[in-house]
Amino acid sequence: MISGTNAIGSKSSKQGTKTFKTFNPKENKDTEWTFYEASSNEINEAVALATDAFKAYKDFSGAKKAEFLEAIAEEIEALGDELIDTYCKESGLPDGRARGERGRTMGQLRAFANLLKEGSWVEAVIEKAQPNRAPMPKSDIRKMLFPLGPVVVFGASNFPLAFSTAGGDTASALAAGCPVIVKSHPMHAATGELVSSAIIKAAEKTGMPNGVFSNLNSSGIEVGQQLVKHPKVKAVGFTGSINGGTALYKLANERDEPIPVFAEMGSINPVVLLPSALKNEGDAWATKYASSITMGAGQFCTNPGLVLGLKGTNLDSFINTISEEILKLEPTFMLHPNIYAKYNEGKKELSAQKGITVTADYKKATNPNTAQPSILKVSGADFLANTKLHKEVFGPFSVVVECENTDEMETILNHLEGQLTGTVLGSEEDLAAHAGIIDALQSRVGRILFNGVPTGVEVNSSMVHGGPFPASTDARFTSVGTSAIKRWVRPVSFQDWPNKLLPLALQNENPLKITRLVEGVYTKN
Repeated sequence: MISGTNAIGSKSSKQGTKTFKTFNPKENKDTEWTFYEASSNEINEAVALATDAFKAYKDFSGAKKAEFLEAIAEEIEALGDELIDTYCKESGLPDGRARGERGRTMGQLRAFANLLKEGSWVEAVIEKAQPNRAPMPKSDIRKMLFPLGPVVVFGASNFPLAFSTAGGDTASALAAGCPVIVKSHPMHAATGELVSSAIIKAAEKTGMPNGVFSNLNSSGIEVGQQLVKHPKVKAVGFTGSINGGTALYKLANERDEPIPVFAEMGSINPVVLLPSALKNEGDAWATKYASSITMGAGQFCTNPGLVLGLKGTNLDSFINTISEEILKLEPTFMLHPNIYAKYNEGKKELSAQKGITVTADYKKATNPNTAQPSILKVSGADFLANTKLHKEVFGPFSVVVECENTDEMETILNHLEGQLTGTVLGSEEDLAAHAGIIDALQSRVGRILFNGVPTGVEVNSSMVHGGPFPASTDARFTSVGTSAIKRWVRPVSFQDWPNKLLPLALQNENPLKITRLVEGVYTKN
């Protein structure tokens, strides 16, 4: 049963006087649940508990933390259809999407559990002493990664499970040894409460310290601001808009002790149509991209919002086909009326820009909160002259740019802001013949695809979901995949330390049997 309360460690709390409701976009009305916004006292209590929990949790073995993560996955699954039904009510997304996202959430937790059980992620490095080295003796120096401390995670609007309460940020931070305080997203607070209950139940079952996880409700920005400014918070994870992410980043850097904010933000995910793709498979790619652009009502951070091709009859055919195909697809619900309104505002603003031709705009009557897809066309020169056209429109929307030649295409790519993904469509011969374009694209993105669609992000150890600003606040890290754990740790060196008092990962005997870099050689010896 949904109580609408905050979870301060294992305790339910509703000290605040401000309340709010979530919204069912499919039924176009508020849900039945009322939520209590977290008070300053509750915020301070959650952070204090997390700080105390960190003292013990940071030293737990990989096996013990893995048991916790696996238990969370089991408890999420045990929520059954109540979680699925609640997810659908608060998001307007279909049952199949809810079940798929639940599976991905559990898979992420189990992937990090496996990483912990193997153990080599701590990056143990050993340089042995050389006391007789001339002209100066060499000390014994050993290094590994250690958790930062309490982490605040902001739930994402468009992924109520996989990027929210027990999503990738939470899973990776808990795996690293950091207690987590979630600032639940107000659009799916009931879904968040159910998942929160699963995490807390798993924590109790596996003997985790009270405060290793808390969940706080908020409909505005005040709770998030207080959490980021709290001196005991050591890092922040965020998935959302450029405005929201950069505001948190600025706030964190204005603290007396600045802390990292790992924000995954906006992206228009450019797609480059090379000559053979247009000539040989233009219509097929147009059909695939019509589906990709409208998938989930276009509410993916990897939605292909920009397509670049060389001006000519082949590109004309591509534009005609994608415009026809996208209008055949039934519009679907957006997550919330506010998101729907912002989509329409963005579409209207870009459609009115100089040089724009609207080649597709869904005009049939639709249900409330359903997004009508749109395709725009513009010349390369007009696109370069107007950075408003670089703006992400969150929804089923894309701009096709007609480039005069490959030099203009390369120039456009070099002038783009940072992106999560970039895609190249063409042949292997095209890649070799257009090395400058490929290089320009690679310099702007975190993931570069060949002959595919960017929607759909695999969760594994080689995935990069991030990119140069404003795709993310730190292009060196990913928010998806097991490498995401590296955001929540820092390296510490031990010099001339007694072997028995070293962390197990650094002891001579290698009791954890992990792979270590010993004097420049990777070994388990």
